[in-house]
Amino acid sequence: MTTRLQIGSGPETIRVLKAALSDGLLPDTYVSAGSLVHMEAVSGGLTDAVDEDSPLPVSASTINPAGLAGLLAQHAYVYRIKTRKDDKGNPDTYEDEVTPPRDALSSVLAGKTWPGVAPLRGIIGAPVLRRDGTLLQAPGYDPATGFYLASKVALPPVPDAPTREQVAEARRFLLGAFLRDFPWSSPADRANYIALLATPVLRHYTRSLTPFGLIDATMPASGKSILTAGPGMLYGQRMMPWVDSDEELRKSITAVLADQVGVVIWDNVPEGGVIDSAILAQLVTNTVWSDRQLGASRNIATINDRLWMATGNNLQVGGDMASRTVRVHLDPNMPHPELRDQEAFGIPYLDQWITEPANQMTVLWHVLILVLDWTRNGAPRASGLTMRQFTPWAQALGGFLAWHNIHGFLTNAAEVRGIDEDETRWRAFLTTWHERHGGKAMTAADLRRDAEPMHLGSDVNDPWDGQFITTTAGRLPNPLQLGRLLTGQAGRWRGDHVIRAGKHERGNRAVFWVERHEG
Repeated sequence: MTTRLQIGSGPETIRVLKAALSDGLLPDTYVSAGSLVHMEAVSGGLTDAVDEDSPLPVSASTINPAGLAGLLAQHAYVYRIKTRKDDKGNPDTYEDEVTPPRDALSSVLAGKTWPGVAPLRGIIGAPVLRRDGTLLQAPGYDPATGFYLASKVALPPVPDAPTREQVAEARRFLLGAFLRDFPWSSPADRANYIALLATPVLRHYTRSLTPFGLIDATMPASGKSILTAGPGMLYGQRMMPWVDSDEELRKSITAVLADQVGVVIWDNVPEGGVIDSAILAQLVTNTVWSDRQLGASRNIATINDRLWMATGNNLQVGGDMASRTVRVHLDPNMPHPELRDQEAFGIPYLDQWITEPANQMTVLWHVLILVLDWTRNGAPRASGLTMRQFTPWAQALGGFLAWHNIHGFLTNAAEVRGIDEDETRWRAFLTTWHERHGGKAMTAADLRRDAEPMHLGSDVNDPWDGQFITTTAGRLPNPLQLGRLLTGQAGRWRGDHVIRAGKHERGNRAVFWVERHEG
């Protein structure tokens, strides 16, 4: 039955509409960050390629005055009482259905307090574990978590206590079919990938930050896009081009956080590219992302509940990203990986297979079976694992993998440090500096002069053999730039060497020297 709302003057209209909305007049309407939002089905087909955006089937749209007018017309009968004269000249009242004035609608929506409206924490594309260990798997709004489950694939109910046969089948399918034929560089790469695949299901349960996922390979056509499509198509994915500018990266992160997807992927980072960004380091270590709203002057704060990943060939990491990255490395060890016989694979033509909703459901089902088997048995943690800010994540996922006898998780951390471009540059610089000058204290200007090329006739000799530290533009720094670089590195060990800083004997300049750990 359509709700009847009688309005009158401007103030009365505002009061009536505000009260009706707070009482739940509009279905599928929630409050998010103080604003009313309405759940709407997203028109258009789903993606049919692993390297394309894969949005969730519903979206939470902030209700504006025009939107509210349309929703009222759909779900209520809004009217005013009017008076007119009948045939005999007597006054006659009647109902006149109206659209409330725009200024009244704007006033209604201007408030931030909606005590009777359920809060929306986010939209998820697949079941997740609640903090009490139960599985949120019923489509729609879940009052216990504030999540709205808009499944990308239809999923039969998953049992709270999977049988031994179901668990064995899940292991057989995931390890013996779905992931069997990827050219993993080591067991760590497969274990790390399974951890990333399960992370969106477990993130709310573990209450932990999630590290950056890096999937790279030695050759094109090794299967990187199929691996990112695993979590991407199950939880909703957004593909983005890589940008080297931190400012542009910041803008793209702010924009994509407005989308309802669980996974964000920077696809095909240029070969040999370096993932080294203070913005990314900040992103993966903060539960809330704050930034200025694009096209406006106000700041916004958004819950950072995504899995962030990048793909490419022979990628490197730099700066703080080395300790904040989980690497999955593929090495087909052959010149033409695309010529492998896919008919012999555990799942032939997997790149096409994964785009089918029924097959995505199969993958998700088996992941959830393994997760619920782990939680049913007490969700044991791997207490010995540490990973800076991500230790709770590492211990939870490490325990999950160990319970299912999947070994090697995070054991390639040393290899990640080995592809740390920033670490490699500084190690080489400090090693060469110590070889040339021992522990001698030098000003930045003295050290910079030492790097000047030597001209011997028509030949130019670099005394540092290319190992002197450079700016981000690849040029030798001037003395002022060098002094700032050295000050920022003072006390930080790079391998067996560390920069020390002190005052010049005259007291008006800084001096620097390198110490070597003898052990």
